[in-house]
Amino acid sequence: MKIEALTSEKVESFIAYCKKHKAEVDDSFLYDDDLKGFKPDAENPTYLITNSLGEVIAAASLMITEYYKRGKSARFRIFHAEPSDDDCYSMLMQAVIRHAKGLDKVFLFVPVNHQTLRAHMERLSFAVERYSFLFVRESPEVPEYDLQKDYEIRAFRAGMDEGIWCDVRNAGFARLQGNDTPITPEMVTKMIQSEEHIEGGMMILFHHDRPVGIVRGAADEYEGEPIMNIGPLAILPEYQGRGLGRILLRAALRFAKEKSYASTILSVNGENERAKTLYLHEGFRQVEAVVCYAYRLK
Repeated sequence: MKIEALTSEKVESFIAYCKKHKAEVDDSFLYDDDLKGFKPDAENPTYLITNSLGEVIAAASLMITEYYKRGKSARFRIFHAEPSDDDCYSMLMQAVIRHAKGLDKVFLFVPVNHQTLRAHMERLSFAVERYSFLFVRESPEVPEYDLQKDYEIRAFRAGMDEGIWCDVRNAGFARLQGNDTPITPEMVTKMIQSEEHIEGGMMILFHHDRPVGIVRGAADEYEGEPIMNIGPLAILPEYQGRGLGRILLRAALRFAKEKSYASTILSVNGENERAKTLYLHEGFRQVEAVVCYAYRLK
């Protein structure tokens, strides 16, 4: 076996490996749009292990974007070995960890039922940080919602509401594990310019002209079929517990129906009992569960 840093000449082999094994790992950043134009650089340090025939048999790739660096962390795009043994994982870990200097941790998500990979992570001294669940709603029926007095839902205005979006999202997610790193207006702009953006899919809830909640519906894919992804859905802490999250959720469901989406999908942290209860009551069902493993560098 030989380990080497990914070069531009082997990017196609790396992408082919990712596509081959995406069903075995968290595939959040392994879709065609995510891998299109991929190149190894300071934000994407990537290593391959090849066998005597030059075939890729293992790969590890970190994402060290500005967002993750502000949270003093890095996330694995993929961390996988075909010969599922500790040697491959140890070699990959030793190679990529050198790029995480100055950070507090590196982390990845592993499907709960992937016991072999979970065992490798634990032998590498990764620790369970949290659980996350994927929920899908397939019912064509969209419940009605009634806006309370002095509340109004308005469409997001590009070039004007980026700061508002950040303020509500950051305040609403400040205590949510894994989402406590603030986003910036520049990140919202990139989100609007992304291929998954749907015009009209970003909505802001106002109370007496004060922005108090946000929700987004974006184009996504699940099990090979188009689906609308709902998220983020955030409410200012002082406005939580008033049924406003349900209203924004139903507004997003109505938008999905208007755009002819047969299904919607969203994710929720395991500790967020209030949100899980809401989604189940609104017709969602749990379809997947993943565990977040973190390797502490400090």
